[in-house]
Amino acid sequence: MIATLTQLSDESQPLVRDPVSKTILTLPKCNGNELPIVSTSNISKEELEKPKETEELEELDELEEVGDANEISDISDISDEEENVENNNNVENIKDDAGENNKNQKPLPNYEKYKFLFWEFETPIIWVSVFFIFLWHALSVYMVCTFPLMDEIPLVLYATVIGGISGFGVTGGAHRYFTHRAYKARLPLKIILLICYSVAGQNTLYDWVRDHRVHHRFSETDADPHNAKRGFFFSHVGWLMMRKHPEVIRKGRMINLKDITEDPWVAFNVKYWFWCKLFCCFIIPSSIPPLLWGESWYHSICAICFVRYVISLNSTWAVNSFAHFFGNKPYDKTIRPSENLAVSLFAMGEGYHNYHHTFPWDYRAAELGQMLNVTTMWINIFEKIGWAYELRAPTSDMIQKITRNRGDGSHLKWGHKVPKTYSCPVATEVRKEQ
Repeated sequence: MIATLTQLSDESQPLVRDPVSKTILTLPKCNGNELPIVSTSNISKEELEKPKETEELEELDELEEVGDANEISDISDISDEEENVENNNNVENIKDDAGENNKNQKPLPNYEKYKFLFWEFETPIIWVSVFFIFLWHALSVYMVCTFPLMDEIPLVLYATVIGGISGFGVTGGAHRYFTHRAYKARLPLKIILLICYSVAGQNTLYDWVRDHRVHHRFSETDADPHNAKRGFFFSHVGWLMMRKHPEVIRKGRMINLKDITEDPWVAFNVKYWFWCKLFCCFIIPSSIPPLLWGESWYHSICAICFVRYVISLNSTWAVNSFAHFFGNKPYDKTIRPSENLAVSLFAMGEGYHNYHHTFPWDYRAAELGQMLNVTTMWINIFEKIGWAYELRAPTSDMIQKITRNRGDGSHLKWGHKVPKTYSCPVATEVRKEQ
């Protein structure tokens, strides 16, 4: 189509859009009444009739689009670089959190095949931890063998009380309250739980909660900090002597710990953990006997700082080892945790582990309530005085349904493998039903 453009005023410069490049062209002015004839085969009549201002605005829009595209490209490049830097920083943070470096992260030659030589392990050994754990246990054994037990009955009873306090800090505090939120605690009880946990002298509460939540969510996998499939010794104490598996670190960063990080009391305890542990676990407990009844400083340190401390640690570790290797599974036979009464006795009720992994949010951590479960007894006492409330527990119907569907049949009431040698009323009733 051939179009004739009428001449614009002298003050204005004639503009036309190039049909091929779609750009705005400036045409020279003419002395006549008409401008040169221009081919506008690709220009519509409406576009030709657009005023100058509209054409100039469109030109600016096109230039802005090009500029925006270049700017977006630059921003994208910068974002990619920042993302790479951030990812690298995240990787470094992961290594820093676990105390790992590039050398330790390097997999062993046979890692993928899981075929290790007798001196190779799945993750590197932390020899400093090995030394101190072995030293503490060796000294404790020596002190037990040389301790005048019959002459130090008051000290033994006192050490037992301190052990119970530290145990409640782990079972009722770090485990059932801070990790599983099986009940709610008012401020006085929360402070008591933090003090009791400090007496236990284990890892920081943040580390304890994170590792245990990962343990429940990824139980018996590479992401489990004390994976029982790596052996009895590893699940008991070996996991504290080795670098964490990369999966433990990766999955640990996926766990929601907002309730822990936003709690000011927990934050204070974690920030000053070294001093809380030093004074609450060692200095204050070992100083009370000599100051109150003239006990020997040597015997007090031996009983509190070594023997009591080692027994308390192993009682907690036994839940990860003994309760994952020995016992029956009346509630869920598809998982590894088992019921172990001996562990319940030493770990203040934590040995009903098959039940606990089936109902981890139950504040009792057992169906039997307070039987060999001192922790539940104390939580019930605090509930009576109003310091503990909203105690969570499944209904009897829920327990029965899951037990019948998943259990191994060893449940005394709802199982089908109850030994006839049992003479308790529950077992007798079950045999009659069968």
